[in-house]
Amino acid sequence: MIGFIKKDLAVIKSNFKLLGVLIVIYTIMGLMGKMDISFILPFMCVMIMISSFSYDNYNKWDAYSISLPNGRKNSVKSKYITTILMTFIVTIITTILSFIISYVNIQSINYEQILVTMFGTVFGTLLVLTIMYPIIYKFGVEKARICIFLLVFGIVIIGSLLANYIDLSNILKPLSFLEDYLIIILIVVAIIMVYVSYKTSEKIFSKKEF
Repeated sequence: MIGFIKKDLAVIKSNFKLLGVLIVIYTIMGLMGKMDISFILPFMCVMIMISSFSYDNYNKWDAYSISLPNGRKNSVKSKYITTILMTFIVTIITTILSFIISYVNIQSINYEQILVTMFGTVFGTLLVLTIMYPIIYKFGVEKARICIFLLVFGIVIIGSLLANYIDLSNILKPLSFLEDYLIIILIVVAIIMVYVSYKTSEKIFSKKEF
């Protein structure tokens, strides 16, 4: 397992410099009040990890990995573990930078707002991960990008229709008592999402022929 994770990190190693440069650029833009860095950087971790799928495909890594002990399971597991670890590390860095930017710009730090925003970003990043990875394992990176575009486009259209024709406030009002438990609920939902996504990816990959 450790070997698989090291392989994934080695594959995306060249992207670390780019990520570092972007962190510096976005931080400067944040200090200038031109950008909120909370959302972009954690999502980039998933985008960077997606590039590792292309590398694996180009170098026929999957065909080799299945010959190793528990190769299929470890190959899938390492993708999820590496992506989640990178997301949390970058989120911690982004949170610290957000504190610094907030203090420099307004001489105060709204800890609660920043932490809630970062928590939402992590949840959103994990949501993207859980949707994208099974699709990539099923159809490959190129076809998955088209599927994801259509999926996002469909969600936006459906969301717009619901917002225009359905009064969501009447639906959400009975659920207002859950606000005090929102973070706990989201954590549980995130864990379930990742687990279901992982098992789905594992099942798809276990049946693939190379």
